[in-house]
Amino acid sequence: MQSLFDPTSYQEILSRLEQLQSDSARQWGTMDASQMLWHCQGPLKISLGELKPDKPNVFMRAMFSLFKSSLYNDKPWKPGLPTSKEFVATEAKDFESEKESLAKLIEGFHAKRDTGSLPPHPMFGDFTMPQWGQMQYKHLDHHFRQFGV
Repeated sequence: MQSLFDPTSYQEILSRLEQLQSDSARQWGTMDASQMLWHCQGPLKISLGELKPDKPNVFMRAMFSLFKSSLYNDKPWKPGLPTSKEFVATEAKDFESEKESLAKLIEGFHAKRDTGSLPPHPMFGDFTMPQWGQMQYKHLDHHFRQFGV
């Protein structure tokens, strides 16, 4: 499984990000490219400790634990998966500023590759560093495929 901590995968993701255009057509879903860029920043901010959404109740945490491993395994995510309400883009976003912000977060995340640990995820709990890297790669790959890059 590819990881955003791997230098080759990291460069691939940055290259694909660069290929994305404001008018790139989505293959599924409702977000436009600018909203997708904004959406992809949330999970990176969580991993970097920059965003701390409310923890779900015990029932929801138990539900999340059932599919935790699907976040970082080698199977691509299917189109149209639900997302947390905090990451649903409901208003227009500026493509260039969102693209720049996402690139900086990707770089910041990659820079953490040798730190040993990242904060627990508020919904899924602890991840190992390899799991964090795989999950972040998988999320970006999912949305870049959504827009054909």
